[in-house]
Amino acid sequence: MCVAEMSESSRLLQEVAVLKTASVEDLLPLLADARARTLAYSSDLSDEQFNVPLLDTINPFLWELGHIAYFAEFWILRNLYGRPPIIARTDQLYDSAKIPHDDRWTLALPSRAETLAFKHQELGAVAQAVRRSEPAPPNAQYFHNLALYHEDMHGEAFVYTRQTLGYRRPAFAGSRFAQSGPLPGDVRIPAGVYKIGAQPDDGFVFDNEKWAHDVSLDAFEIARAPATNAEYVAFVADGGYRRRELWSEEGWLWRQATALSHPTYWRKRSDPGAAWERRHFDSWIALAPHEPVCHVSWHEAQAFCAWAGRRLPTEAEWEVAATGGQRWRYPWGDEPSPLERANVDASAGNVIDVAAHPEGDSPFGCRQMIGNVWEWTSTPFGPYPGFSPDPYKEYSEPWFGTHMVLRGGAWSTRARLISTRWRNFYRPTRTDIITGFRTCKAS
Repeated sequence: MCVAEMSESSRLLQEVAVLKTASVEDLLPLLADARARTLAYSSDLSDEQFNVPLLDTINPFLWELGHIAYFAEFWILRNLYGRPPIIARTDQLYDSAKIPHDDRWTLALPSRAETLAFKHQELGAVAQAVRRSEPAPPNAQYFHNLALYHEDMHGEAFVYTRQTLGYRRPAFAGSRFAQSGPLPGDVRIPAGVYKIGAQPDDGFVFDNEKWAHDVSLDAFEIARAPATNAEYVAFVADGGYRRRELWSEEGWLWRQATALSHPTYWRKRSDPGAAWERRHFDSWIALAPHEPVCHVSWHEAQAFCAWAGRRLPTEAEWEVAATGGQRWRYPWGDEPSPLERANVDASAGNVIDVAAHPEGDSPFGCRQMIGNVWEWTSTPFGPYPGFSPDPYKEYSEPWFGTHMVLRGGAWSTRARLISTRWRNFYRPTRTDIITGFRTCKAS
């Protein structure tokens, strides 16, 4: 985005939500925390491991680290405070809207040491600008939050990249929780008119969450928990990947092209028991029956539903099941305690059993609507009524109609980032994301 386009910010931000942060300075420790996390995702990797292959689902580590600092520099230092670029030609190196994905492997990027120095300079310059500017510039809280959540999202992307490449588990990630078992059965959601989406007093929101609007839903039944490995094993064993009738036309073409006969990171052991294993970063671990199936595409979720006589929820159904129709940030209310009630923030370092965290249940009795695995919905990603793009125009609008909506967050999602209204979106073919699903009873 060029500087001329930034002049649109004031007009576009007239409808941006009121922020609940006490001051811009309060955000500085959070920006530092996000930076520490993204550096931790890459600092233990060798220079050879930084030299990643060209894949359409990842970015080069070196480019992505520079892009994160560039994004904060652009929207905070240059947009808010009128500072010049720290490094010349950063627009030609790190602007994701203008640099095609595959070209990021061929750019003459600064070295690893220079990139880390750039990140250090940018973060220090932001802190200095904030402390020297009184009062804060208009919309300062919005752009500081934008940079914070952008870095949080890229931090989670580093998890996906390490998983994709089979790198070792991030050193700071926590240990897995004790087993808690399955949670079978459905809950019934009554018919009614419900409100979904963000409201102007919700704090920082992205443009695709705006604004709250009514949806009319028929009564439906939705699973209390995500689909488990044990359930998915039964689908695989019953020929789920061979039965053309279970797949959509697009899904079947994808399955043929990938030649998958089971989820991407599964394999059968060679011992007589022939039990399933799942690759978790660089280790093969026994497939735990009561953990949610993860790293499955939307096409695989749809085929499972066809086999089980079920369906995926719409995103409106998912949000209502998560909130009970209340205007809450979390299924349990507005109390900011995701770490105590959900598997988020890499606190477990992996998925956990679907019966864990009963204290995080929604009013209707759905469990793990926050954390553990991102959940596919049946809804194509598109605008809410009255949508208009925010200053970071490339965040949502370019992906309308080509991606599917996911909800709820994963074990790798930062706790401060996720809420019941959060709309994630990916192409239906992605299996590198920590994705699962829960099902609804077919009508």
